[in-house]
Amino acid sequence: MASHKTLNLLFFFFFFFFFFSPLCNSTDTLTPTQTITDGLPLISTGENFAFGFFSPIGSKNYYVGIWYYKVQEPTYVWVANRENPLGNSSGAVLTIINGNLVLIDGRDRSPLWSTNVSTVANYSTATLKDSGNLVLKDGNERVLWESFDQPTDSFLPGMKLGLDRRTGLNRFLTSWKAPSDPGKGEFTYRLDLRGKPQFFVMNGSDPIYRTGPWNGERLSGAMNVNTRFSFVFVDNEDEIYLTYVPYDSSILSRLVLDESGLLRRQVRIDNTGRWNWATLVPKDECDNYARCGPYGVCDPTGLPESECTCLPGFEPSSDRDWHVGDWSRGCVRRKPLDCGNGDGFLSLARVKLPDTSRSRVEPGLSLKACADECLKNCSCIAYASANISGEGNGCVMWGEYLIDLKVYSDGGQDFYTRVHASELDETSYKQSRGFLLTKKIVISVSTIVAVVAFISCGYYCWRRERGRKMNTRHRTMCNEKDFEEGNKGSALSWFHSDVIVASTNNFSEANMLGKGGFGSVYKGKLLNGEEIAVKRLSKNSGQGGEEFKTEVTLIAKLQHKNLVRLLGCCIEGEEKMLIYEYMENRSLDCFIFGTTLPINLIHFCCCSNQRRSAMLDWSKRFSIIMGIARGVRYLHEDSRLKIIHRDLKASNILLDDEMNPKISDFGLARVSDGNQTQEITNRVVGTYGYMSPEYAMKGLFSIKSDVFSFGIILLEIISGKKNNYYSDCYSMTLIEHTWNIWKEDKVMELIDSSIIDSCCQIEVARCIQVGLLCVQESAKDRPNMSSVVFMLGNETQIPSPKQPAFCLYRGESCHHLHSFINEAKYSSKNELTITEVEAR
Repeated sequence: MASHKTLNLLFFFFFFFFFFSPLCNSTDTLTPTQTITDGLPLISTGENFAFGFFSPIGSKNYYVGIWYYKVQEPTYVWVANRENPLGNSSGAVLTIINGNLVLIDGRDRSPLWSTNVSTVANYSTATLKDSGNLVLKDGNERVLWESFDQPTDSFLPGMKLGLDRRTGLNRFLTSWKAPSDPGKGEFTYRLDLRGKPQFFVMNGSDPIYRTGPWNGERLSGAMNVNTRFSFVFVDNEDEIYLTYVPYDSSILSRLVLDESGLLRRQVRIDNTGRWNWATLVPKDECDNYARCGPYGVCDPTGLPESECTCLPGFEPSSDRDWHVGDWSRGCVRRKPLDCGNGDGFLSLARVKLPDTSRSRVEPGLSLKACADECLKNCSCIAYASANISGEGNGCVMWGEYLIDLKVYSDGGQDFYTRVHASELDETSYKQSRGFLLTKKIVISVSTIVAVVAFISCGYYCWRRERGRKMNTRHRTMCNEKDFEEGNKGSALSWFHSDVIVASTNNFSEANMLGKGGFGSVYKGKLLNGEEIAVKRLSKNSGQGGEEFKTEVTLIAKLQHKNLVRLLGCCIEGEEKMLIYEYMENRSLDCFIFGTTLPINLIHFCCCSNQRRSAMLDWSKRFSIIMGIARGVRYLHEDSRLKIIHRDLKASNILLDDEMNPKISDFGLARVSDGNQTQEITNRVVGTYGYMSPEYAMKGLFSIKSDVFSFGIILLEIISGKKNNYYSDCYSMTLIEHTWNIWKEDKVMELIDSSIIDSCCQIEVARCIQVGLLCVQESAKDRPNMSSVVFMLGNETQIPSPKQPAFCLYRGESCHHLHSFINEAKYSSKNELTITEVEAR
């Protein structure tokens, strides 16, 4: 009997090892007579992917999954046994049993995972495709199972995210628990089929971010225009899903939902040798679901305290909550709708559509027909085009609860909100007769004039009385009337000199933040605890009343989160001071250059490379670049005035406690005639090294002069080096160096060594290309700032730059430049946060 059992056992092992032999050579297909063991994976035909056993860095467990084969950095795109890890891989095998792919634990020979399909197939094979899809087929080549139908955290090209209506199969992403634990995490990225279908990042059952519905061109809440991939959304009676493919098959890419809930794109181009990351959502605070509450709109370009506004026809539900930055309760309608009695629509441009789960779609309606249909339906409160591609078609209508709206600087689509007739001007009543009127809220001109006149009169009387009282104690040498006219309607405060003296400890040297030709900047602290920066003009400063008035009147009218905020000023006797919000991290040049300062100021800057590297990795530098670009765009295009700064440089970019950039020092700024493209001056001001060639050589300046300066700053941020041609006219400038390595396709050599490991090379290359476009020799070849912001923030086709302007500062032309500067009246050349003026 014992010998009979021994024979059976020997027969089993002979049968197993004869018929289930391990893979000896790399292959892309597993047959029923083969097994996969640790160290011998399946490898796709083009060697893009491998399938086998792996152990994540930092984990003691083993898993079966798919990873990129040629990429040195371990990158796993699919995991089979994510909830049932192996304690070790010894003896574990993958094989095909009864038509299913099965993982067998080496310790007790029990199955840990299986494809678990019902099949009567006598013979089946598992093949790893070059797309990363593992496909199980029967002997008739019929697909039984595929890994693309069971995604984990990665969305690969060719994969479908969405629902198969025939089988009920729902494909969605689920994050890992941790970088070392592929188990199912808290976050999912899935398609919500209610109303107009849209994609959400969810934390359990709670929406976190919304990439929105498909609008015919893209997901409305993921605004990146990507020229490397073609996205397709399919919605028919059999299926509804999103998929994408790269235009260039050599590009490796995936979308990944990481363990913190971020939806990110990972791209690798063959010749780069490393992954490049880009976050899709959240891009900013406005991507947080319902950031501004019901009927609120989030604008990421607004000031932090005012990024939320209400839809046209609505007002904050609680002024008190909104003033303290609590927007969760949203907005309420100012006046109830009066259906049939003149209700109309007001439009909001460049919008991410609100949550569409409670909307309904009418596919065949034009936009005009959509407006008519919504107007006839008393329960319809808003509408938009369902498909903006081509001429647009289809209609989305909402009956209640508009939430999670966002305004974009570029992109988005028009959105129309229903309002009471009184919210419209008289021409809007055409809407009640079936005409569509799209307009912004307009207040009566007569009301504006009356209100402004009343406020101005009252303010003037108050200032006059206050000035009379102040003159009993101080002789005022500066005429405040010069400022009042320019600052009507502003929230500018006038500080008493005693307050400033006390706040700065009598302008002690320990409080000094910077020093330049116009004076010094001091840190101060008001009695309420608010920290301030005081710019105290020296009595012999080149910035006289004209520059001072310019700085006060301009900044008082500007509101943008990337511009330094002027809190007020002080004019008493010969004393002229400007009071700004205090910037915790001082100026940008401290971080990217480790600027050399006087001995008493050195502690204000982070001058060590290690410290700079820790505080300014690539993601922060890119955020600073984008912030500066948005701030300059606001000055040129979005503010009430068209402003040319004329002294953009790294030392005039201040950084707050979260390293957000703020453009400062407007003493040299000019308000430009909106109809003029270029102006001329014989008084050249600015900083040698940042001035455009046409300005430095001929005194011609325009918004393109600022674009040139921005290009210099951008290249300095990337390289960590100054554009130091002002020190030696015959030495190689940063622009020339950048151009030379650009021509040789070696742009990565420009990157500051302290960020080489943290940078996204695709973003860096895009930034360098945009920087070269900004420093073109001819002003007409430089992009405007709207184009700059768009090119920096989107993977779109960017024009190739011509040879930039460095040639103007070499050789003979260099001497012409020096002679012109010597003849000019003013220039600024210091590296502090105040512009220094020198008589020439």
